[in-house]
Amino acid sequence: MAITTLRDRALIRLSGEDVRGFLQGLVTNDVSGNLPVWAALLTPQGKALFDFLIWGDGDDLLIDCERDAAEGLAKRLTLYRLRRAITIAREPDLCVHWAPEGDLGVVDPRLPELGRRWLAPADGDEGADAAWRAHRLALGVTEGRSELGDGTTLWLECNAAELNGVSFAKGCYVGQENTARMNWRQKVNRRIVVLPLSEADEKRQVIAYPDLGWSVEHRRVEAIDAVAAPQWMCEALRVGS
Repeated sequence: MAITTLRDRALIRLSGEDVRGFLQGLVTNDVSGNLPVWAALLTPQGKALFDFLIWGDGDDLLIDCERDAAEGLAKRLTLYRLRRAITIAREPDLCVHWAPEGDLGVVDPRLPELGRRWLAPADGDEGADAAWRAHRLALGVTEGRSELGDGTTLWLECNAAELNGVSFAKGCYVGQENTARMNWRQKVNRRIVVLPLSEADEKRQVIAYPDLGWSVEHRRVEAIDAVAAPQWMCEALRVGS
């Protein structure tokens, strides 16, 4: 049986009074409709603090996030909770699962080629994290603080619009003003991009993966080769050039 558990992911459960309404006013995507969606919690300036997927579970919501970021994210959400009757806590009984193909779970909301994702108990001591990382980087998709930055990168520079991580039709959320302005003016001057390590620019490098041969970089749009870029990014590069 294939190992599918993503051990580097964790789940945070939100339960209680109108948890969808609570998150709707905080995160970049619309959580009032079908889930899962990819979203982020931003600084007031529109820079990414945490990125995650949001799942529905009855009246509760489950946030699928980096394991190393789970405690910090839960604390940040608790600050915004104020006096609302909402519980925010780690979900110990479920794990995030991934497979590149098959019929389990749902298609990743960012990009169909990323494969399928679902929530279930763990399927063994090993994890599928290395296979998942190799798969998504080969598609040019980045995630997490080590690749997107920790409050240093504007959300639209993280390719949020192209990967369905932002709604421009929902109401206000933290960082919405600057994000909406950038979109309206089509002023995304830099982007996070995955390049072969042989083409790395150390001045622009966010993180390198020597074992996989990839460099994740924060480059100006004009310094990104549109021909070599992933298909999902090409139209954005043409608009930004």
